[in-house]
Amino acid sequence: MSIKDNLHNIKSELPEGVTLVAVSKTKPNGDILEAYEAGQRVFGENKVQEMVQKWEELPKDIEWHMIGHLQRNKVKYMAEFVSLVHGVDSLKLLKEIDKQAEKHNRVIPCLLQMHIAEEDTKFGLDATELEELLLSDEFKSMKNVEIKGLMGMATFTSDEAQIRKEFAQLKSIFDGLQKKLPGISILSMGMSGDYAIAIEEGSTMVRIGSSIFGTRNYP
Repeated sequence: MSIKDNLHNIKSELPEGVTLVAVSKTKPNGDILEAYEAGQRVFGENKVQEMVQKWEELPKDIEWHMIGHLQRNKVKYMAEFVSLVHGVDSLKLLKEIDKQAEKHNRVIPCLLQMHIAEEDTKFGLDATELEELLLSDEFKSMKNVEIKGLMGMATFTSDEAQIRKEFAQLKSIFDGLQKKLPGISILSMGMSGDYAIAIEEGSTMVRIGSSIFGTRNYP
């Protein structure tokens, strides 16, 4: 199956209102252009350096999403162009994004990353930390970031009941947050292995890589 066929099949399954982020990390520009020619415009990367290089070389109407764990010292390299930051997991990181966005006279859309998995390896805020961040004076004074919603990753397991429970938990937090931030509309949850469950539980954005591009090319 070609990248074009894979994309077509996935998009035909997605309900209206669910955005597909094609996860292009480790993939060559040729693969991304193939997806681009098939109509895909939103791509996700997890390494800033790789994303910057692709941004410089590929069509400028591509929306680049930073989906990986983001270090504060890397924000400045992508502040000029990034379309959405999925993994904001601390007030310090949000402050840095705000600072770098101001230098480019733009507002950077962000998702707050929640920790819903049982694994310790996943990053993210818990409910208390989310509350503290939103109530902080520092957050309220930020002019160059806009919170668009939440992101979360389920535990890497074959237990569908557990995955479903974790996604449902995130949807519940999202629904509560909408009362405080009525402008939020994005719930980014679900990847190649679990996006069908994520959509059933209310996801509005899925991050799919291997089902589009095939297995990863790790050097």
